[in-house]
Parts: sequence; C-alpha cells; structure tokens
Amino acid sequence: MNKKIRIKDIAIRAGVSVGTVDRVLHNRPNVSEVSLAKVNSVLKEFNYEPNMYASALAYNRSFTFYSLMPRHTSEAYWDEVEDGMVEAVEFRRDFHIDVKFIHYSRLDIQSFKDAANDCMLLNPDGVILVPPGRDQTKEFANKLHTAGIPLVLLDSYIEELQPIAFFGQDSFQSGYFAAKILMMIANHDPAVMLMKQGREGFRPSRQQENREVGFRHYMKKFFPQISIKNLLLPLDGTQKDNDRMLSDFFDKYPAVHHCITFNSRAWIVGEYLLRHQKNDVQIMGYDVVHKNAECIRRGAISFLIAQHGFMQGFKAVDALFRSLVLKEEIRPINYMPIELLSLENIDFYQRSTI
Repeated sequence: MNKKIRIKDIAIRAGVSVGTVDRVLHNRPNVSEVSLAKVNSVLKEFNYEPNMYASALAYNRSFTFYSLMPRHTSEAYWDEVEDGMVEAVEFRRDFHIDVKFIHYSRLDIQSFKDAANDCMLLNPDGVILVPPGRDQTKEFANKLHTAGIPLVLLDSYIEELQPIAFFGQDSFQSGYFAAKILMMIANHDPAVMLMKQGREGFRPSRQQENREVGFRHYMKKFFPQISIKNLLLPLDGTQKDNDRMLSDFFDKYPAVHHCITFNSRAWIVGEYLLRHQKNDVQIMGYDVVHKNAECIRRGAISFLIAQHGFMQGFKAVDALFRSLVLKEEIRPINYMPIELLSLENIDFYQRSTI
C-alpha cells in the first residue's frame, strides 16, 4: 500500500507541510508536538512504511565504521576477513559508507587499549571488533554503548559485551566436529599430536581455546584410549627452530601419524613434512590461506575447516549498514557454516557472502 502513498498525500491528510513530514520520517528536529502527533496518526492510518533505501540515498549522509583486529602478516586468515569488509563497502557504495582498520597486538594488552582509545577519538559510526578477551574488551564496549555506537563482534561471542550482532563459528561444535573427522582416519593410532603456538605473555584466542575444549570433549567420550600429545611451537619461531622441534617430537613419538591444530598455520607442520618426505604423517587445521591450500594439494594436510572469513567480514559491515541506515533489526547470533575441505574439493572453495 505504501508504494502508492506519497509524502505529499501524508502532508495533505495531516494538514502540515511536505517539509514537516520529511523531518518526521527522518527523525530531524524542529517539529512541534502537535505536528508530530498529526503526522504519526496519518502514518498509522495509512500503515505507511518508508522506503529506507530511497530515504537513505536522499539523506546523503556518510557513515564510517572502524574495525579493530589483531595485527597480522600478509596471507593470514585476517586478510580474508578484511577483504570481505572492503567488498561490503563496495556493494553498498551508493550509500556513502566506509570501513577503516585499526590493528592491535594480541601479545600486548596496552596495544589494544591504545587502539580502543584511538578508535573512540575518531568518532566511529559503528565498530567491528575481534575481542582479545572479555576483561580487556569490557571497558571499551561500555564506552561504545554510552556513546550510542553499535558494536559487532567477530571470532568470539561474548554476550555481556551486548553486541548488536556476532558472526563466527560455534567454536565448541567446530572442535567437536574436527575430532570426529580426525578419528575417521586416526582411530587405530595410539596417539595424535596437537600443535599449538605460543610464547610468554601470549594467550590463544578464545575461539581456539573453545575449539580445543570441543575436541577434547569428543576424544574423552569416544576415544579415551588415544593419547593427545601437545607440541608448542614458538609463535615467531624460525623455520630452523620449528624443524628442530618437530624432528624431536617425531623421534620421540614415532607412532604419531595424525596431527591437528586449531589455528591457521597447519602449513608449518605441512611444509616440514614435505621437506623431510614424511609421507606417513598428515595434519588437520583451519582456514583456506594460500600455504594451507598448497599443503593440502600436495598431501601434507588431510583436512581443513573453513571459517568463511570473507563472509564474516562482509556480513559484519552489512549488519552495521542495515542497523544504522535501514533501521532494521539485526539477528544477534549468526553462526557460520563449518565446512570441511580436502584434496578432492579444495579447488571448489569459494569466498561467499551468503
């Protein structure tokens, strides 16, 4: 019905000017209470719903969103997330939205605090955040809420931060699923390797921790007899360092033929296996970064679980757009698909926005 109703029709019925109706529809000031009541009464009578796309285009306001993400190297998982955000801006280019990136170090709490302070000084219209942890993030989230700035979370869902939306995998279920898949090929092994990376002062992401919880839950329930051997590689270790530690591990545990990691660097083990021609060992990991994809094609990685980082980035920007510009209600929790990739389907993986 509202397609046939013009602003002029509403103005005539309410006995006010077209400009007054326009100010009411766009929540602009300088409208008397009497006029506001008249216009709202007619809107209700006509069951009028404004065309928010047309309204937003006519309003011609710009929106700048800021994304706070971990500092990363090129070809990392976060590149895919950022690419998705840039694509969303391009997709909505007629609406004058933009996204800018602020990076922080996960090794330094002060780095995140500085990034958060910088963000607030820039007066963002909306914020997309990969939270370093609940405690570090809570103060920043409170400042955003006080300022009326909407927050979208990626990677880890923390309910008390009150985001308008979260995009990411169900980490526990992802780890549980990973264990089930790994045991399809390693169920007769006495042990498997769990590769992690770290150093003093570093804590893995909440997401990686929850994946491990899900993984261990499955293993304890269905394969309690299989031992999980941990290998902690240095976070910024050289190839020489990693090779030495991997060689020591396989010398100590020659019966280990299957490995897993919950980060995006399965390729560290994969490339070692290829260099040393250890064809009887494979690793399973996460994320379709270039080096992981090459290792799966060459047989050193058995499976990858795709998190659909591109989709997460795209949907995060689009959620802010739909909330701020189109005034839509946003679904608060949005779990991404848990997609399994192998040699047979790796070349069919596509960056998707839906």
